[in-house]
Amino acid sequence: MPSRHAGVSQNMAPDLNSTKDLFVFLGKSVFSVLEDMVFTLIPKPQKNVAGEIVLITGAGSGLGRLLALKFASLGSVLVLWDINKEGTEETCEMAQAAGATRVYAYTCDCSQREEVYRVADQTYKAFLPAMIANDHGHLVCISSSAGLTGVNGLADYCASKFAAFGFAEAVFAETVAQKQMGIKTTIVCPLLINTGMFEGCTTKFPSLLPVLEPEYAVRKIVDAILQEKVYLYIPRVLYFLVFLKSILSSKIATLLCEYLGIFNVMDGFVGKKKKD
Repeated sequence: MPSRHAGVSQNMAPDLNSTKDLFVFLGKSVFSVLEDMVFTLIPKPQKNVAGEIVLITGAGSGLGRLLALKFASLGSVLVLWDINKEGTEETCEMAQAAGATRVYAYTCDCSQREEVYRVADQTYKAFLPAMIANDHGHLVCISSSAGLTGVNGLADYCASKFAAFGFAEAVFAETVAQKQMGIKTTIVCPLLINTGMFEGCTTKFPSLLPVLEPEYAVRKIVDAILQEKVYLYIPRVLYFLVFLKSILSSKIATLLCEYLGIFNVMDGFVGKKKKD
């Protein structure tokens, strides 16, 4: 005859495991909150990227060029990609002048898969698989505030930036689930940056929602990478606005957008001026 006590013990086991998991979760959560509070007051130590291979797409101009120059000053090995051969070679020369000892420039149209693989064969065979094998690497996605919320007049741009954000976040989840703790992810969502892409665009409250200067944006991006932050929204008010979006009704959110002038950001848009 089966023992009544054995049945009770079997039923208690899942409850004990659930209780244990709950306490582990609470303990880790408290530790994480305390850690975040400490690093809010004291800057988080920055990792050393000297000698690390840094692949930068869109390196021929704008943010890509400025990021290349910043990592050059940090002693990184640079691999520069851009569809603009002349711009990439110019960035290469500037990076060498900034102190980079090893810089490799390649012409690559990142929208063409075959082109990416062709150039990758000239640098290194694979990216994420190689990172997984070595449990070492850092993936950086430059998304946008337009990847956090839809903006009128930017449907196609928003779609691409939402896709970039979602892909990067999914890859981050994969690395965490697979215990690949040596692979880091940073997802960057800036507001408008004064690179010419959004020439003519303005905000109603520039002190709250400023058009960012590229040098400032690059400094924040590099700091986030070196501190291994997962998310970087600039300016910081975007964190609060994204939070409001998640708790407000669509009607109130719409009223807020109207007040902040979000629906009029693109009114003066003239686009990036082409070189003669």
